[in-house]
Amino acid sequence: MPPRLPLKGFLAAARSALAAPPAQRSGPLTLVIGNESADLDSLCSAVVLAYIRSNTSPHTLHIPLSNIPRSDLVLRTEMTDVLQRAGLAPTDILTLSELPDLKPEDTEWFLVDHNALTGDLRKFQSRVIGCIDHHVDENVTSTDIKPRIVEPCGSCMSLIIEESRAAWDSFAPLETEDVADEDDNLAKLALAPILIDTLDLKEEHKVKEKDILAAQYLHTKLCHHHFHQNKFFKEITAVKEDISKLSFYDIFRKDYKEWEEAGLKLGISCIVQNFDYLLDKAKNPHVFIDELASFAKERKLDVASVMTTSDPGGEFQRHLLVWGITDRGVVAAKNFPSVAKSLKLEQWKDGLLDGDDGKRKTWRQKDLSASRKQVAPLLRDALKTVDGTSQSQL
Repeated sequence: MPPRLPLKGFLAAARSALAAPPAQRSGPLTLVIGNESADLDSLCSAVVLAYIRSNTSPHTLHIPLSNIPRSDLVLRTEMTDVLQRAGLAPTDILTLSELPDLKPEDTEWFLVDHNALTGDLRKFQSRVIGCIDHHVDENVTSTDIKPRIVEPCGSCMSLIIEESRAAWDSFAPLETEDVADEDDNLAKLALAPILIDTLDLKEEHKVKEKDILAAQYLHTKLCHHHFHQNKFFKEITAVKEDISKLSFYDIFRKDYKEWEEAGLKLGISCIVQNFDYLLDKAKNPHVFIDELASFAKERKLDVASVMTTSDPGGEFQRHLLVWGITDRGVVAAKNFPSVAKSLKLEQWKDGLLDGDDGKRKTWRQKDLSASRKQVAPLLRDALKTVDGTSQSQL
């Protein structure tokens, strides 16, 4: 068995393989990619899974790819923080900016933290060879691929660790690096998204047994004499929640996903501060609304949505805004509350952010278990209720 590469060396090898001219490739490139929101779970899952599978027989190099352009990576401040703790930097990470123009037949794709390729990558869907995800099954990726793991879990990373722990335990020794240090680095990359996604394993609505088991396993790979889980979680959370220096445009796109359903386009921005914080930053509600309108117009959305999470006074809260932008989008937005009764929606602040002749509504979401993984399918169901009414963009 060839010696195991250290993390930094592995990422350098992946970069070289991606940049190599076609004539130098011995076969299709195998790429591991998370979803287009590129949150900590997606970014870390791609690196960890690619590293483990690349060091497992038959040693096919798996190239981890962040599903955003390099210019957007700077917005993922929490990822920069976690990378530094693992002895890495953003410059070690590969993004869509480094992806060459490839023919589908020259690639193989392993999906993590989503189960269907989106946007410009949809042309590669037939080349998906594996999938590990914790979102609603889109039923797009073939059921014949192995592994194909799509099940609820607090973090996608937990499913990856469950699937890969035997492979990790069977690693060959490193040629020159200290094994304990490299395992410590890899474990930090894996543990960070699990803790962030489950609020340090304390979010009862999200934590599954596999999250707990994955965290326990990763502790066996850490250098315990200097690691404190709660401190680790709090420090990363503080970095993640500091959006004070970001423009509204960057706040909206920092954790953003979009879908097309029934000929309509839906975009959802998730924000780690509540509407009170955002309105205080804007100084005037109209500034916030105008910024969101501009963002929706640029994305050519029919329905724009903002989801927030916050913890005022130690009470975890979720807020939700839905805005019908086009004629058909308005119909979908107005139909949404009847589709989403399970969310237990209550008007936020006496309708302070409601308006645009009833096209925009904002709620406090009392069902705290429903993150974007659950809300997005409900919004998409609302899109399906719309007939063929003509559209007019904002």
